[in-house]
Amino acid sequence: MLDKAMVDKVLILSDADRAALDAQASRGLLLALAAQGAMGLAAAVIAGVVGGAAAGWSALAGAGAYFIPNALFALRLAFSVRAGKASPFTFLSGELFKLFATALLLGLLSRVAQDWLVWPAALLGLILTLKGYLLLLMFRKLS
Repeated sequence: MLDKAMVDKVLILSDADRAALDAQASRGLLLALAAQGAMGLAAAVIAGVVGGAAAGWSALAGAGAYFIPNALFALRLAFSVRAGKASPFTFLSGELFKLFATALLLGLLSRVAQDWLVWPAALLGLILTLKGYLLLLMFRKLS
């Protein structure tokens, strides 16, 4: 249990400390995006080799349905952090945008590409992109 002396302490950060934490957060966001992109490309290659060109393109489209909104969300967070305007509302609204945009892109994908879309491959691309952080865990880059 925490004693009263530990609870009453307040952490005060200097401007240099805040800048270092902001830079570390931005690097983490970019690293997570890179890992998700790599997993999406890996899904497209795997699906292309196993199921042919249509499966490869389907996996890439499924990966893009999540990667594009997530990249926009990460950029918005990075800009908010740099401007010093990051807040829980910024995060929540970005997450909501990301979820709705992903659902919209998947729905659009099902309508536009219904002639050539291979759903198992598209779902493979989506799931592997969602789990991009596993790549960071594997290489011990996730703190």
